[in-house]
Amino acid sequence: MRRLPIPSTAENAARVGYSSLFRFHTGHQEIEVKKNTTIHNKRRRQLTIAALAAVAATTAGISPAFAQASNWPSKPITFIVPQAPGGANDVIARAIAQGLESTLGQPVIVDNRPGANGNLGTSQVARSAPDGHTWLVTAQSAYTINPALYASVPFDPIKDFTPVMQLAVAPYLLVVNPKFPAKNLDELVAYAKANPGKVEFASAGNGTLNHLLGEMLKKQRNVELLHVPYKGAAAAATDVVAGQLPVTFGSFPGVMPFVTSGKLRVLGVASDKPTSLAPDIPPLGKDLAVTSWYGLFAPAGTPAPVIDKVYGAITKVLATPAMQERLKVLGAESVESNPASFKASLPGELAYWKKVVKDSGAHID
Repeated sequence: MRRLPIPSTAENAARVGYSSLFRFHTGHQEIEVKKNTTIHNKRRRQLTIAALAAVAATTAGISPAFAQASNWPSKPITFIVPQAPGGANDVIARAIAQGLESTLGQPVIVDNRPGANGNLGTSQVARSAPDGHTWLVTAQSAYTINPALYASVPFDPIKDFTPVMQLAVAPYLLVVNPKFPAKNLDELVAYAKANPGKVEFASAGNGTLNHLLGEMLKKQRNVELLHVPYKGAAAAATDVVAGQLPVTFGSFPGVMPFVTSGKLRVLGVASDKPTSLAPDIPPLGKDLAVTSWYGLFAPAGTPAPVIDKVYGAITKVLATPAMQERLKVLGAESVESNPASFKASLPGELAYWKKVVKDSGAHID
């Protein structure tokens, strides 16, 4: 009896018609070839080659992302914060970074890159390699208001980033100097209408969130308020405390200490419902429902498995009692968010703020 040679490849197996089962590896999958004496040798060879080609094509398509995810993180991770140290965004980023280090097994560095009202650090992340080691932790105003406020920004908020999640939200409060006669929003509007051109409101600067809230109040209540921009929210709040101006909108962490000490009177929270941080403060209503969020973004093209890992890890960090208490002290709240819902919300939010900025007349070249 003639002894058949043992083939060295699957193609040889198909050509010779060897009766055993052969297995060969493509790197990710194992292919089995069996003898089928009823199939013509040429046809058998074509089928084998086609199977190899299909596996190779599939492997080429999925290898980079899965390989990157399996090796990630391979070096320290950087959170770029496009605002100065000490603000709410910076504090939240550092708290999350600390919680992530033990989970991910790599240092998580917070790198503050302030400049151009957040545009500098944001554009840096847009240009970063999408390898899962550089992330943007930014305030809502820098991401959704700046594209409408500036003649041009060095990033595209839709095309240059992959949204991951909202990390926390912070309500804004309408506050007045205690000597100002208004005790609520309706009384403020009535006083301003009775004294046209005499009621000023302070903001952190042209196009800032508290400026735009003031413009929204003017439009919604058909009232005249004079805008006085400052260089920062702290300076604006300080002058309202001192009685230089009567009114301002401020973030919860920025003005609530003055409210607690009696140096400012709060008229309401910019929301359509009470905030859990201070349930007794009345909401200003749907037309003034504006919440400042802090969000996490990755450069566009970051592999989905890496996005999922970070999202899962941060969700666990945010759910810890220690982190919940830290947010509360800061004047912020955690919020349910995921990559899909966050991404879906952004086009509408960008369009909303574009209209608000246009109506306000605010513009920076």
